[in-house]
Amino acid sequence: MANEYLAVFVTAVDMKEAGKIADAVLKNRLAACANVIEGMKSSYWWKGKIEKSSEVLIIMKTKLSLMKKLSSVVKKAHSYEVPEITALPIVDGSPEYLKWIDESVMEQ
Repeated sequence: MANEYLAVFVTAVDMKEAGKIADAVLKNRLAACANVIEGMKSSYWWKGKIEKSSEVLIIMKTKLSLMKKLSSVVKKAHSYEVPEITALPIVDGSPEYLKWIDESVMEQ
């Protein structure tokens, strides 16, 4: 069923940190892939005021059953006090792609 799959979004301070996070998640077989997108501009509330910064977005495809461990690995590799780690359900996908996710991650 497609609802057991997730697209996880994590922002990072720069490409070096994004690569470190992506590598840690992939080496632990907690995601099938990590797309790293450079050049994102973010505006957000932080400690009572609006901040603006450049960030890198990582989009990882995984399974719901791995989300807690994935989140833990991201937090250990991340420099932010409160890193963004959010997940959206994959409501549908090609059977071949979803099978590839199954084969690429390691249930723990």
